[in-house]
Formats: sequence, C-alpha cells, structure tokens
Amino acid sequence: MAPFTTVITGLFWLSLLGVCVGGLRRAALWRVGRPAPVRWLDLLAVPKRYFVDLHRVVARDPYIARTHVATAGGAVAAMALVAVNYGLALYLPALDLAIAVAALVMLSGLFFVWHRRRKPPARLSRGLWDRLPWMLGALAFGLLLLGGVSTSWLAGAAGLGTVALLAIGAWELTVGIARGGPMKHALAGLLHLAFHPRRERFSRASPGQKAALRPLALGGLPKSETLGVGKPATFAWNQLLSFDACVQCGKCEAACPAFAAGQPLNPKKLIQDMVVGMAGGTDAAYTGSPMPGLSVGGREGGADKTLVPGLVQAETLWACTTCRACVHECPMLIEHVDAVIDMRRQQTLEHGAAPGTAPAVLANLRETGTAGGYALAARHHWAVDLDVAWIQPGQPVDVLLIVGEGAFGLRYQRSLRALVKAMHAGGVNFAVLGDRETDTGDIARRLGDEATFQMLAGRLIQTLSELSFKRIVTADPHVLHSLRNEYPALGGHYQVMHHTGLLAELADAGRLRFKPADNAPVLTYHDPCYLGRYNGETEAPRKLLGQLGLGINEMARHGLNSRCCGAGGGAALTDIPGERRIPDIRIQDARDTGANLVVVACPNCTAMLEGVVGPRPDVRDIAELVADALETS
Repeated sequence: MAPFTTVITGLFWLSLLGVCVGGLRRAALWRVGRPAPVRWLDLLAVPKRYFVDLHRVVARDPYIARTHVATAGGAVAAMALVAVNYGLALYLPALDLAIAVAALVMLSGLFFVWHRRRKPPARLSRGLWDRLPWMLGALAFGLLLLGGVSTSWLAGAAGLGTVALLAIGAWELTVGIARGGPMKHALAGLLHLAFHPRRERFSRASPGQKAALRPLALGGLPKSETLGVGKPATFAWNQLLSFDACVQCGKCEAACPAFAAGQPLNPKKLIQDMVVGMAGGTDAAYTGSPMPGLSVGGREGGADKTLVPGLVQAETLWACTTCRACVHECPMLIEHVDAVIDMRRQQTLEHGAAPGTAPAVLANLRETGTAGGYALAARHHWAVDLDVAWIQPGQPVDVLLIVGEGAFGLRYQRSLRALVKAMHAGGVNFAVLGDRETDTGDIARRLGDEATFQMLAGRLIQTLSELSFKRIVTADPHVLHSLRNEYPALGGHYQVMHHTGLLAELADAGRLRFKPADNAPVLTYHDPCYLGRYNGETEAPRKLLGQLGLGINEMARHGLNSRCCGAGGGAALTDIPGERRIPDIRIQDARDTGANLVVVACPNCTAMLEGVVGPRPDVRDIAELVADALETS
C-alpha cells in the first residue's frame, strides 16, 4: 500500500505546484494593468466577503446557492483533508473517512449542476463549462474511492483508476487555471474579493456611495497617459483581476435592458472581451450569447491593442444605460458599469466620439450650464404664479429645492407644481436656486465627459457654498445621486433627500392630510434605477402610496430588481438602435400587472414611459397623486 499512498502524496504536491504556476501565470496577465493599492490585510477579510457579501447575491437563487455550497464546500473540505492526510503523509483512516464524506457532499452538488446543464438557461455559457461537471465529478469520485474504499482493494488496477480520476480533476484545477479555463474563476474570484476595485462595497457605506464614480485626474498627466481606458493595459490591475473572476453565469445578461431590447450589448460578453484583450487572442472560444446583431469570432485583442473598435464596438459602450442591473445581479461582484464609463471617458475626452445628440448637449452644458442651451432663469418659469422664493445669501431656509434639467419641459413642470403645492400644504420653509441653478453634470459624467462634469460640479458647489440651508430636496434621482454621493469627492457635502422621502415624512408628521381614496385606480409603481439600485430607496414611495390609501400591483421586476426605463447614462441621447425600445418592454411589464396607472418618481422615467405609443396605462408622478389627494381647509 505504501507505493499508492506515496503516489497520492506526490500527486498532491504536484497539483499544488500546478496551482501556484497557474496563479502566477494569471497574475502576470493582471499585472499589465495600471498600479492600484494592494492592501494585503484584506486577504483576512475574504471569508466574510465570501460567506456574507457574495452569498447574499448567490442566495437570491436558492437552487444555485445550495448547489454551490455543496459542490464548493465539499471540494474545499475534501482537498483540505487531503492536504493534511496525504500532503503531510499522516495516512490516518479517520481522515480518509472524512475525505469520503466531503466527496459525497461534493458529488451531491455536482449532480444538481449536471441536472441544470441538461437543459440549461440560454444565459449560461457552454463549451468547457458543460465539461466542468464531468471533470469535477471525476475528482469527487476519485476522492470518494481514496477515502472510502479499503486500502487493500486499491492496491492494483483500482488504485490506478483512482489516481487517474484524481489526475483528471487536478488537471482542471491546475492547467485549466493557467490556460484560462472555467476554474480560474475560483482563484481569481477569491483574490478579487480581497483586492476589489471598490473596497467600499464591503463597508457600511450607503448604497449610493458604493455606486459613486471616482473623479478622473484631469491635470498633470504625462503625455504618454490617456484619459480613460483605450486598451486593456490602461485598466487598473485589480479591474483586470475582476474580469478574470467572471463565472459566465449570464445573470448580468438576463438583467440587462439593452440586451433585452436587442441592442448590441451583452455585459457578460463585454467582460469576456476584456479577458481576451488582457490575455491576447480572439473571441472565437466564447460559447455564450453574443452581442445582439454581432457575430462571435471576428474580434481580436491584446493588452496594448486598442479596444474600440478592434475588440469592442463603440455602439456597445453607448447602448449601456448605466442602470447597474448587471452589477446588482453579478454573484462575483464585478463592476461592469465602471468599465463602461472608463472606456466612454477615453472615447469622449480623447476622440470626441459620443454619438447622436450627445455632442450638442455636452456643448450646451459647457456654454450655458443647461443641456438644452436655455437661459438659466427660464428653468423656473413654471413657478411664476406659485409664490416660490428664490434663495438669497444671508436668508437661510430649511429646504433648498433643486429641480434639475427636466424643469425646462412642460411635462415635468406638472410634477414640480404638484410637489410645490404639497410642500406649501405641509408648511415647508423652502426656496429654489432660481437663475443660480446650473446643471449638476450627471449626464456629462455618464457620457464620459469628466471635464465638463467637474467644471459644472465646481460651479454649483461654489454657488451652494454662498447660501444657507439645512437640506436639499429634489424630484430627480440623478440629481440626488450626484449631489449626495459624487459631489463629496469634489468638496460638496450636503444632506440630500428625494421628494418621496420628504412627502412621506410630512404625512407621517400629520402635516399632510389626505382625502379618502375613492375609486382608486389599479396601479403599479416603477422604481427608478438611480433611486432604487443606486441609492437603496424603495420603501418611501411605497409608504407614501400606502398613506394615500392606494395598493400596488407590483411588476415582476420591481424594487432593487426593477427594469430600467431606458433613459439613464445618456442612452436617450446616444439612441443606439435595437430590435425593441426599452420603455416599450417596461410598459409591457406594467400591462402584465393589469394596472391602468403607472406611478413614477423620476422625470426621465416619466418622459420615457409616456413616449410609448399605442394603448398603455397612464403615467403620473407620485407628487401629482399627493397633490390631488390633499385635504383643503
């Protein structure tokens, strides 16, 4: 029996060497990226980030969560026991039995992996991923024989078979990692959790802070440096690591509104394209869903080769609505939107390549401080008869109402008038900025024009520094997100509230009283991406509707899982064609509930959903419902 156990010990140490070599080979690919801080102590946080942060996402699909716990948990336990019993040459029967038990747990999980892949969802990649259950199954069965079969029986051909099964699994875990096979996600994923590009995702920071874009350094760059990302080597090294962690489950693909609309964007394929660019080669080995309208196999990249248009179509970047549905669904916690914005910055700042009406809007923002090129005072023409004060230096107010860019549009003005009526009824001491209000720069930043964003942000921060107010209220979630979460990096620190939160607060305090809801409509509520997913606010609007005595027929995708209206990230300006329009898909979600009214809480959502042609539910801002229901004395 000694030769057999010696072979297993040798195989263990050879496999461990293979894992190290494979890891070093992947690390060499990650290191082509730009430097980023390395906090070695964060390796100690990996267990918490894995079992809490990562599994919080995985647990949304109980089938996969249980399968993953059994497969990965059994594998880790079995290999740890092999390391002790055979790596250290202890050869204890009790540890063999424990190896067999762990292998059985692993096999049970692999059975469910195999069962799902018999008729897999379209979002799953195939190819090597279909082979993976069999390769890991060979490892698990070999471990079961190693630990659970009499040593005398393993002396002959059975022993050779056991070694062969273990070698097959070891090959997948070693050579597979080095060559970029499916199991590389295990190594890259654990390191990604330690060196994540957004360390704040694991902190107690607010959802909005976890989603805030970081400022781009615009001054003092060497001539050799570019603004944004134009080739894989320009990504930070830990971003390249995060791309390698992708498990190709396709949950991002299934959540993406642009993919559903047939636009040329598939976030899973985009991340895999980044891996191809990092490692060099073509996308011919990709076996998942392609970018809609674009074939697989004709793209080629390298670490120092241009991403656009060599590996990525420009239209792919501009189709993204920055809704973060992909990020929300990703079990590996990959930041797809950050990568898109990094590449957009290079396209806009270096090449001026933003499509559609985006260049004209950016020019208007730079020249006039408004997206439409309007006079600043015209932003508040809608309030001329509403006794709304313009804030003045030295005259403090409780609430500063910042209305945003939508105030130039007649439709949003109806919502703002309703909000002002409710604020007056609630006795709120408020004022507006008047002709001091310039655009927050949100749309410029999402289009990649960081220079215009920082200019506008600096201008508005200077304006606000001269005024006295306790908090800011806005009905535009994009304004909310910029002011609350992205301005602090530039020196602007404010308490910012969405109008639904303010109205719910006033109703709670008894400062707003509502008439009984007679003939209440059948309604559904659409969660704006920048209010829900970006800022975690899903309860205030529902609480407010409940205070109005209105029930909600929830759409299949609601709350943090809501589907985008299609306006975010400048998508309404770049206007990338697809097979369908995103707002049409969202209105169909509403029709499926039987609702005759869609309640919204964002001017962009209002515009997009009201733009759907044909029979559809009515669309109203929640402030309009509040104003209609107010009791009058």
